[in-house]
Amino acid sequence: MKDEKSKITAVAIEKMIDFYQGNLRDIEHFLKVWAYAKTIGEQESVDENTQGILELAAVVHDISCPLCREKYGNTNGKNQELESEPLVKEFFEEMPVSEQKVERIIWLVTHHHTYTNIDGIDYQILIEADFLVNASESNFSKMSIENAKSRIFKTAAGCRLLESIFLREE
Repeated sequence: MKDEKSKITAVAIEKMIDFYQGNLRDIEHFLKVWAYAKTIGEQESVDENTQGILELAAVVHDISCPLCREKYGNTNGKNQELESEPLVKEFFEEMPVSEQKVERIIWLVTHHHTYTNIDGIDYQILIEADFLVNASESNFSKMSIENAKSRIFKTAAGCRLLESIFLREE
């Protein structure tokens, strides 16, 4: 079963790379978020079903960015959440992913910029993984990162990564 999950994830990654049509920033962003999500999920020992959902959600979490750039001129998080559902549905239409899993992936993607009322370890990990990448790519201040650590980060693995990457004593 694990091999099947890995194959589905690999197919989704290749499909997402193609979807981004050579936009290296978007491609590298989702790959980094996926890598952090995979790492945190495995370190937190989430069950196999949840890990699969988490990884697929990480792959497609910013699927609406090209549309948002065209429609709104930016990739504002709330616009991403608003525009993602039909794109995620279409993305998984011909893939062997159950409707129940696709519904959870849609929910995660349409909430991944909402840092309140986080329900579920998959949601928590996706938020943390995306924050780790955004903090690096957008050069978040140390104060912003410390604030996120106290307010957003809950997993032991996510906290360790945040500290190791951004909060080392100099």
